[in-house]
Amino acid sequence: MYVDNLQQDEVFVPVQIRPLNELTGMPVRKGLEQAVVSNGKIVNIVSHRYGHIPNQLFFKKAEQLLVDADLTYSRQSINRSDRSFSVDFVLTDSTQFSVGQGEDVILPMLRFTNAYDGSERTAGHFGFYRKVCSNGLHVARTEIGFSIKHHKNAVQLIMPELQGLFRKFLDNEFYSISGRFHQIMTVELLDTKDFVREVLERTQLFRYECSDTNDAPSKKAREVLEILDAEALQLGGTPNLWLGYNAFNAVLHRNLKKGFAKQQQLDRQLFETVYEMA
Repeated sequence: MYVDNLQQDEVFVPVQIRPLNELTGMPVRKGLEQAVVSNGKIVNIVSHRYGHIPNQLFFKKAEQLLVDADLTYSRQSINRSDRSFSVDFVLTDSTQFSVGQGEDVILPMLRFTNAYDGSERTAGHFGFYRKVCSNGLHVARTEIGFSIKHHKNAVQLIMPELQGLFRKFLDNEFYSISGRFHQIMTVELLDTKDFVREVLERTQLFRYECSDTNDAPSKKAREVLEILDAEALQLGGTPNLWLGYNAFNAVLHRNLKKGFAKQQQLDRQLFETVYEMA
């Protein structure tokens, strides 16, 4: 299965670790001896003990895991200001399921994140990819464990054997979470505005009202409502909790300025909040 509409940012940007005193011509404080220069910009100040993990090493080793496991995939890459990066591998073999009438296809996905500015930990986890909205659903908890060994002049990544991890994910989470997806899909929303207001009251993701003196839906709340209605129309159904969760998820990942790890945390919180309403 080919997956289109995937973001294709350049994540293999040039990066250097430079002595800070050479760049500034000034003495530096202990612990702040080096600068991380990403694509010509200083994005972090680190100590001389800093073990740099370049994207070329990390993401290519991650991709090799899928090659070694003989898994077919489509690749998505995200670059945020040459500072933080993610690469998603959407698994496109026969392991998939549909929510509803068969058009809402869900595929397993692996996300790997790295950052040059210290804002993200070098990490990997399983999740889901929804073709209808081109969004990742980060509600799974299976991590891609690996070890990082720091040497004087280099960093060595010890990556796991993926086949066993993938099988564990399928057995423990993929189908169990799919059942929860199906469950919330059966709960129709009689008043979408009340639904959006209640979710925001519970999660505090952003405010529902435009202001203290104007209780009309805010811009982000209107975006959730518009996505919810549009997807119900696209799929030939009525608004339900499943579409409501995904509408919030779309705004979270497209419009809120959050780090990858924070988005993953908020995604899980959103899903649990909506699931409790079923």
